[in-house]
Order: sequence, then structure tokens, then C-alpha cells
Amino acid sequence: MRFRSFLPCVFFSLLPLLAQAAPRTCLVVGVTDGDTLTARCGHIGSYEQVKVRIAAIDAPEKKQPYGQRSRQALSRLCHAEKAVITERDTDRYGRTVADVSCNGEDAGSRMVSEGWAWVYDYNKIATKRGGGLFKLQDSARSRHLGLWADAKPVAPWDWRKQQRESRESHWGEGFF
Repeated sequence: MRFRSFLPCVFFSLLPLLAQAAPRTCLVVGVTDGDTLTARCGHIGSYEQVKVRIAAIDAPEKKQPYGQRSRQALSRLCHAEKAVITERDTDRYGRTVADVSCNGEDAGSRMVSEGWAWVYDYNKIATKRGGGLFKLQDSARSRHLGLWADAKPVAPWDWRKQQRESRESHWGEGFF
């Protein structure tokens, strides 16, 4: 009798693990910036194009300093390569948030270790990865790699906020 009451507990405790999508192997057909790519998944006749945001990192925006170099670094690693994509979530823009591996290498770790992306602190996935990404970031910063060559690099989330505030302040000009 006790065994029967135990089974539902085990089942429900395993649900989060079961909910994680199985890894998919896809062809990377485009790189938007240092943390976003487009992949073609599926089989001939039933391809699906998927926009993927790499989990746990945030790279400079295209118009931000180091933005183009960050995009180029991700392109060198993943463009026109098969990528293993392990979905974690979907963001507010409908993109798949996933761990991405190209040529057997974790793309997020590579981007952070070469100094082309920040660890996305707001993402619990970064913490779940055992702090390894934070160590890679600290190492890149101490060696002045990538964007860390800049004495005071601006994090993408701060840059986006500055851009929003700038647009909002210009919106009000000339109306009063």
C-alpha cells in the first residue's frame, strides 16, 4: 500500500526533467548577433526554421560597440554547421531559448570565454550550470579578451535601457 502512494510522488518529481525537450540536430543558416541564430531543423520536405537565443548569455547588440565582432565570432563557430540545440524555454519574442553546441563545443561557453558575451545574470540557467560561465567571464575579463579590452564595456541590458530612454526623451521634444 505504501508503494502505491510513493509512485505518484516520484512521477511528479520527475516531470520537470521529462518536460525538457530532447536535443535536436539542426543546420545553422544564419547568425543575427552574438547570442542569436537561425537554424533549419527537420527533414527534407518538412523543414522548420527556428530562431534560437543562446541560453545564459547576452551579447552586444549589432549597433553597440563590439556587436559586429561578437556576431562574427558566433558565425565562425556555428554558421553553416550542424548544431545540437537543447531547448530550455521560449522568450517574450517567441524565440527558442536553448543550449547550443556547434562542432562539439558549447556556443555560450565559447562566446563568454572569448569575451564576446556576458553571462546573463538574470537567467537561472547560468546559475544551474555550476557557475562555470561566471568563471569563464572572469577569466576573459582578467585577460582583456574581446569586449573586455574596453576599459568600461557597457552590458547589453544597460545599452538597451539607454537606447529606450534616449528614444523616450526625444519623443517628448517639440510637443510642448
